[in-house]
Amino acid sequence: MTKKIIGLALIFVSLIIINSCTKLNEKVLDESSVAGLTDKQQAEGIIAPVYAKLEDVFLHTTYFDLQEISTDEAILPFRGGTDWGDNGIYVQMHKHETISSDANVRSTWTNILTGMSRAVTAINTLPNNTDINAKVFVAEARGMRAYYSMLTLDLFGLIFVKEDPLETSKILRGEEAIAYIKSELLAVEPLLDNTTGPGRLTKGAVWGLLTRLYLNAAVYRDVYAPSFTFKSEDMDKVIEYCDKIISSGQYVLAPDYFSIFSDNNHTNKELIFAVDQRADLGTGHNRLAYFSLSGDQYPLAAWPTANGTDGAAITPDFYRTWVNAYSPIDPAAADPRFYKKNLVIPADSCLPAASYAVDRGILRGQQYGMLLNGVKCSNGNIKITKLFNISRKQPNLPVDFTEQVDFTVAGSNYSTGYRVEKYEFSKTSQSGRNFGEHDIIILRLADIYLMRAEAKLRKGDAAGALADVNRVRAARTLTTPAPPLAAITLDLLFRERGFELYWEMVRRPDMIRFGKYEGTWTEKTNTDVKKRLFPIPQTAIDAGSNIPGYLAQNPGY
Repeated sequence: MTKKIIGLALIFVSLIIINSCTKLNEKVLDESSVAGLTDKQQAEGIIAPVYAKLEDVFLHTTYFDLQEISTDEAILPFRGGTDWGDNGIYVQMHKHETISSDANVRSTWTNILTGMSRAVTAINTLPNNTDINAKVFVAEARGMRAYYSMLTLDLFGLIFVKEDPLETSKILRGEEAIAYIKSELLAVEPLLDNTTGPGRLTKGAVWGLLTRLYLNAAVYRDVYAPSFTFKSEDMDKVIEYCDKIISSGQYVLAPDYFSIFSDNNHTNKELIFAVDQRADLGTGHNRLAYFSLSGDQYPLAAWPTANGTDGAAITPDFYRTWVNAYSPIDPAAADPRFYKKNLVIPADSCLPAASYAVDRGILRGQQYGMLLNGVKCSNGNIKITKLFNISRKQPNLPVDFTEQVDFTVAGSNYSTGYRVEKYEFSKTSQSGRNFGEHDIIILRLADIYLMRAEAKLRKGDAAGALADVNRVRAARTLTTPAPPLAAITLDLLFRERGFELYWEMVRRPDMIRFGKYEGTWTEKTNTDVKKRLFPIPQTAIDAGSNIPGYLAQNPGY
């Protein structure tokens, strides 16, 4: 059996180039090329693929699609009648009409389960390794298996449990699934390091995952319930683990909000757990920065053909939450999390390449920037000008983002909807548009404060909750921070989570937990509670059909 397990491990085994203890770089090898590797190289090669699959899970068209486009925060219409049609899957996702053959749901499912399979292989292979770090890697693999299980529980309402790579997984749901994930995280926590950075599982990351598990336990126990009962003991655990993270002193709220999402964010002290996308690892390929921008926005002087793609926009409903919160003050002036201006027009009409950077946050109205191929001014600097939809063969249509966006012909045009440039368009990318070298955030300190605030509020401690919320609002001091709130309610806390965490792939579970997922918003009227979970891909059900009753479709699909 040991030989079979090692053989399976070598399918994934990787040669690791180590520049520090926090960098695990994957280069896939076949079994024959492993000969001669040291135990250290083999151990690192077995754990690296467990993490490497996260970058596929967090692609803009997979996990982001499920967690954001299904909500009141993001919408992706059939742009111009020619782009992002994809057999209607983004329209169906937003309207809660997704079907079991949805390609993005299938990809998300497959990527998560591949990561879990790699974790199981590592758990079975690493105990035979004599390298000093092998025991820590086993703990990390078990913790990552638990994290992948949390993802399937959240998205599909079930988890798969197996210890031997060759055995059939046992399926757990509800309380049994929660208990299993909890036990695994608690088992590995004492064994983990807490100094390896946000790209690997640490004690702090486990505390954060336990926080998230306890906070959502009421949902996971009975996902279709008309209302959720948040047990006091669960909320106590949320507070306990948040206290551990905050009191550890390892994590700090960033004064510059948008620095959290910039190229070099791996060293940002606010990050607790993230998908490691640093350029020198050769792994970064996310497109979160390019996903929302216009096809006629070229953010990089070094890559003058690297543009956006006119993808997802925020809904008018989400935008109005900002307006209503701060009226009559414009939200860009009231809250530093909404927008960061980098281009000043017309003063910046000619800029040195080193000074060129596009605006960040929520982008509205007429857009300015560099033209395709970086047209130069007479002094050799980059020309900054008003942008038109030239690449879309609509040269008379300005890149003028409007509030209204919907699935009508007019509402689906290339400039409809306010756009989001939260993550930085990578300045170090090898190809500009196609790669992002910023770590994709899974857990950060502001979320910890807000989860603790929610637990306190659900236990009746409004004063404690308000203090946590205002602590986060006051932290962004690079410019004038958002003013403190005078009072807090669950609705205000939900709104605050949207302000702080928009575009970070937590909106769907937030909406479910706060009882808002069956609401109506732009182009969405479906109130079916069965849509709280996604369909199990039909291909997965078909693959398990040789075991009668093994994998049943979720209700409503």
